Amino acid sequence: MKFSHVLIKPILTEKANAQQEKLRRYAFKVSRKANKLEIKKAVESFYGVNVMDVRTSVVPAKNKVRSTKSGMIQGRKQSYKKAFVTVAEGEAIDLYANI
Repeated sequence: MKFSHVLIKPILTEKANAQQEKLRRYAFKVSRKANKLEIKKAVESFYGVNVMDVRTSVVPAKNKVRSTKSGMIQGRKQSYKKAFVTVAEGEAIDLYANI
């Protein structure tokens, strides 16, 4: 699998930002087929940092219901895989550089 297909986008939430500051742990939305070794190599090649640890989890799909004038609209939010990447001491990833 190509490195460009492994990482989809970084997850930028308050909880993820707190982990970046305290634990040097970054969260990414990744491909469902990617394994930990591919994620590690992709982060190291894209951001030029040394990765110490990779943890993954699959976020399950959720049902969503919305009430509108025309009635109830039901849908389903897609499931996805996310990876928590811990970088080496003294290194950091600047996720806001390309915004």
